[in-house]
Amino acid sequence: MISRTTGFTRTGRASIIVASAAAALMALTACVPNASNSTAAAGKATAVTVDSTASDCVVSAAKAPSGTVEFAITNSTDQVTEFYLLGDDGLRIVGEVENIAPGAPRTLTVHLKAGDYFTICKPGMTGVGVGRAAFTVTDSGATVALVGDEKSQTATAAANYVAYVKDQVAKLVPATSTFLDAYLAGDDAGARSLYASTRAYYERIEPVAESFGKLDPEIDFREADVADGDEWTGWHRIEKDLWPPAAADNGGKPYVALTTAERGYFADKLEANTKELFDAVNAKDYSVSIDAISNGAIGLLDEVANGKITGEEEIWSHTDLWDFQANLEGARAAYEGVRDIVAAKNGSLVTKIDGQFTSLEKRLATYGSLDVGFTYYNDLTTAQVRQLADGVNALSEPLSKLTAALVK
Repeated sequence: MISRTTGFTRTGRASIIVASAAAALMALTACVPNASNSTAAAGKATAVTVDSTASDCVVSAAKAPSGTVEFAITNSTDQVTEFYLLGDDGLRIVGEVENIAPGAPRTLTVHLKAGDYFTICKPGMTGVGVGRAAFTVTDSGATVALVGDEKSQTATAAANYVAYVKDQVAKLVPATSTFLDAYLAGDDAGARSLYASTRAYYERIEPVAESFGKLDPEIDFREADVADGDEWTGWHRIEKDLWPPAAADNGGKPYVALTTAERGYFADKLEANTKELFDAVNAKDYSVSIDAISNGAIGLLDEVANGKITGEEEIWSHTDLWDFQANLEGARAAYEGVRDIVAAKNGSLVTKIDGQFTSLEKRLATYGSLDVGFTYYNDLTTAQVRQLADGVNALSEPLSKLTAALVK
């Protein structure tokens, strides 16, 4: 197997992640409450302990009443760790404490509405984490609303969204490496099986990559997007090599497979660009504005409408529905982060967006999931594509009004 020369080895990746996370601004989420009111805030907090071990995330209770909940986290490993409280989608970050050193307990205080959540720890602060478990918040009878003025509410929303972005990129890094290991080893079947699920981490936060100029073109441009004279690199260059087209689908010319050296070159480029994306979102000065969050949700739906619905995004692999799902999840995560702020200003808009999200999610679920796989896009009928397009349009219309309502 060719040795990649980017210096972004497994050991190097872990070191970079730990060093960057130690200086990250997401400690804000551990000290800024995300919801409360006078009744809930005045009540006694529910105490929950968490033990982050090398292989598990041991939470002392699986449920708590709505209101203030304090998670006291102990690190029993020999490396720094993180603790996350996730929303009901298992993706959106409701609260997070990072850089928890061995033997140095930390506390996460959050004010939670009744609903379903997940807890998870991340030893080494990289990868998918360990010990993910359901956590239920029951209705205590107290009304839990947003705390503080709008400025503090938006600061919390922005902090939680940055944490979400960093989490997705931290998962993208090792997943991309595993995919490229298979590709460089000549295990094309293995690489094909990893392709769509690995790209999901990127597709959830694609507008973030687009904000860094050349990164998105170098990582994710389709062949048709590349200007004459520019080099075509990234996921879709490798996609074409893994799913080589017939001459009729390649401008009438037989496709010429990449050589071993060429595979190494494009793998190096993709890994280097993924590292650059990781470094960018972990920079000390990286932040997002509140309107960028809502515009990101809108942009992800535009991605679906402009690429996934047409079948042009994954023209060789036909894994467009995997991308569709990831874009939809990313849009939902961004929207949920600002939902309660908008609800206080325009409740009817939130009700409409909620309904259209649910409707589209249910329709897409009839074709599969990221866990088990989806129907390949070229196997959908024209009528099925039209139904999905109608669902995207129905959600896009109210979602397009989100930013205006948020900053009003």
